[in-house]
Amino acid sequence: RMKDTKQHDDDEIRIILIGKTGNGKSASGNTLLQREVFISRCTPRSVTSECEKAKGMVNGRRIAVIDTPGIYDTKYKEYEVLDRFTEEEQKTVELLQKVFGDKAADYSMVLFTNGDQLQNTTIEEFTSQCPKLTHLIASCNGRYHVFNNRDNNIRQVSQLVNKIERMVITNGGGYYTNEMFREAERAIEEQKEKILKASEEQKRRKEEILRAKLKGDELDAKLKWLDEEYERKAREKAEKKNKFIYPGMILTSAEVGLAIGGGCSCNLLFFS
Repeated sequence: RMKDTKQHDDDEIRIILIGKTGNGKSASGNTLLQREVFISRCTPRSVTSECEKAKGMVNGRRIAVIDTPGIYDTKYKEYEVLDRFTEEEQKTVELLQKVFGDKAADYSMVLFTNGDQLQNTTIEEFTSQCPKLTHLIASCNGRYHVFNNRDNNIRQVSQLVNKIERMVITNGGGYYTNEMFREAERAIEEQKEKILKASEEQKRRKEEILRAKLKGDELDAKLKWLDEEYERKAREKAEKKNKFIYPGMILTSAEVGLAIGGGCSCNLLFFS
């Protein structure tokens, strides 16, 4: 996590979902947020054509989820992908390390989607059948989680958030960041300040209206809310205007931690 991040963002976990088309990224985003936000359906073509961002709460912890287009296109339908661990999945960690640096795997976790497809097989039994998959988990320091995207039970989401928090502690209390994302954060902050400056007059008029109607603690509370609301909206607009684009994926936001999904397919989540 960056040192100069605003206090009101400190408790927010930012999660970027990255993976192959058909591996349940959007469904996992909906599972995380406990509501239908991202379009999710069984198709060999990516439904998500650009980054989409949504926010929610898990056990009192704010999370922001960013869904991205598929890293790879695939001719396989979802049910055909379930029992395949291909070279594309193998290369996922390599791709992350190229984009985010060698330390990316230290902030990684394998996320298995479509866990209901395991039926009577445990995830340990499933992974033991594929040495390459076992190697992927090992490269993420043995961290993994299983999602049943057909189950809305908040428990599986809470367990993932707990694992993320333990990962943060293991890494000395910090989230993943590198110079590329520091640059992005600087650009976002600069854009945010421009947006706030452009809206100063509008905000001043609203403050005058509040001062004419309210007094004391009620006025203070409303003015504080107004400040936070303008900050939040300016940040959101700035993030939308600042995107880092790499071959096969689009990333927004400035700081990330990392996890990987799969399931019994493979995707990537970045936590910040």
